[in-house]
Amino acid sequence: MKTNQMTSFRGIATIGSFCLAAVLGAALLSPSMMVQASEGRIVPAPMQDETVGKGTETAIFAGGCFWGVQGVFQHVGGVISATSGYAGGAADTAKYETVSTGSTGHAEAVKIIYDPSKVTYGHLLQIYFSVVTDPTQLNQQGPDHGTQYRTAIFPTTAMQTTIAKAYIDQLQAAHVYGAPIVTRIESGKFYKAEAHHQDYLALHPTQAYIAVNDIPKVQDLKSMFPGDYRGQPVLVMN
Repeated sequence: MKTNQMTSFRGIATIGSFCLAAVLGAALLSPSMMVQASEGRIVPAPMQDETVGKGTETAIFAGGCFWGVQGVFQHVGGVISATSGYAGGAADTAKYETVSTGSTGHAEAVKIIYDPSKVTYGHLLQIYFSVVTDPTQLNQQGPDHGTQYRTAIFPTTAMQTTIAKAYIDQLQAAHVYGAPIVTRIESGKFYKAEAHHQDYLALHPTQAYIAVNDIPKVQDLKSMFPGDYRGQPVLVMN
């Protein structure tokens, strides 16, 4: 369910090709208008984490609109790729228009391929809970409402399940937030989203929805985790 004008801009932008300047007009913001108040906070690092290994690993996080989640992790050092998609539902309904009804069981999610020798799963979770999502909002993030915008973690290994559960318990016990954490640990396959949803933040940083809701998250990443911030994002559609 779309609840305000910014969210309606998001719906318009997904129609066909990117003719945002013509469609949105004044909805394109100048860089000076892009800085918004941020609610990000650095949360404690996980006490339990994966052992540094060789090769690559895969993490899947849902944290509201996948545009912003993908955009943040594309700027994290050690991340090889971050792809927008859908997780938690069936293959035949993993389409934006169907998922947007909130009836398919999917969450908008991002699949992250990363190098655990450069960034660990636990640290990705710390970034997720610090700058990507508000884990106290049930079935919504900011202006977006519906089960497809829930916060959820989809572990790809038994170790990730153990780390994620322990970390949520740790944050809950420390009363990091002023309300209970509702982020769920779920299972389900990941399905890549349509091409026009990939690299959306990188391609359209001044589009109104992105400027207000997502650019501040990238700025939080840069200020809170400067050692992890990569200025040039790793893109899907190269």
